[in-house]
Amino acid sequence: MSFEPDEDQQELVALVRGILSQRADSAATRRALESDQRFDADLWRLLCEEVGITGMAVPEEHGGAGFTLREAQLALEEIGYALAPSPYLGSVAIAAQAILAAGDAEASARLLPGIAEGSSAAALVWADPSGRFAPDHIDVHAEADGEAWTLTGTAGFVLDGLPADVLVAVARTADGPRLFEVLDAAAVAREDDPTMDQTLRLATLRFDGVPARPLGDGDPAVLDDVRALALAAVAAVQAGTAARALDDTVAYAQQRVQFGRPIGSFQALKHRMADLHVRVEVARTASRAAADALASGAPDRAELATIAKAVCSEALTRVAGEMIQLHGGIAITWEHDAHLVFKRAHALGTLFGTPRELRAAAEPWALARL
Repeated sequence: MSFEPDEDQQELVALVRGILSQRADSAATRRALESDQRFDADLWRLLCEEVGITGMAVPEEHGGAGFTLREAQLALEEIGYALAPSPYLGSVAIAAQAILAAGDAEASARLLPGIAEGSSAAALVWADPSGRFAPDHIDVHAEADGEAWTLTGTAGFVLDGLPADVLVAVARTADGPRLFEVLDAAAVAREDDPTMDQTLRLATLRFDGVPARPLGDGDPAVLDDVRALALAAVAAVQAGTAARALDDTVAYAQQRVQFGRPIGSFQALKHRMADLHVRVEVARTASRAAADALASGAPDRAELATIAKAVCSEALTRVAGEMIQLHGGIAITWEHDAHLVFKRAHALGTLFGTPRELRAAAEPWALARL
């Protein structure tokens, strides 16, 4: 099965990459990271208004463009390739998809139009105290008083949690964990968390009797879909970043001359870069397979998303390390992009589960398929 973009999707990729290549170079990224918002607001506005990137995977009846997760995955790849800080991953690719996964039509009608046009930012509260997606152990718990609900507890690792005006939280109830919409986002105490990858903005959120309402009917399978959506989204960013690192490394190997020859002409380096090429292609295929399974509702979508995140994490870590090695001394300077790739590899590699944890979770499924 081929997961190559069709003609329309190729045009989308070319459009997004063209804008990002012009507006999200290294200097622009560093300026954005030093701003209060930690991303380029003008670039984000351009992507929202001119390209409609925020509405791709939102249904038309909720103000979106009505595309699928396949198109959103391609956009995430390009954001990863550009190393551009933006709210897309946390707000659109994870939180908005969690709202859709809950199957709550009333909440979707209220919350998604603002997210789809980029005027509203959303965040998913998901992590247990150890930073893992383990809903049964999350510190946030929900209490009911008649039909009214309140949330109490603390959760960290919330992507874009500081600026979000729409909060969706995984919380424990007497009947098991489920998704909640936070009704008073301003009542949530928020703390900025330091991150290795400065292009990711994480926060710790504290709830103290904050009003909330349940999303959907409480089907526990919804949380499995939310986790799979998050894993696939992160994998797409990793696949794009790995492709960028490989392209930059190959270009440098063709320019850097040693012993009177470009270093890329040496057989040993050719083999190393060929190995990286295979890893990047496998990562891209795994990521797109997961997105396709989620878009089509395939029964093995959760397993494919788990495997994709593990494969993409390992590929990006390997490519980032080789990028530094093959660039030599310049790769450890602040002015070079290699450190951005390296930091992203480590940060995203642990987000929503390390490769070892994910492979352990996928092993029973893989054995069952033998």
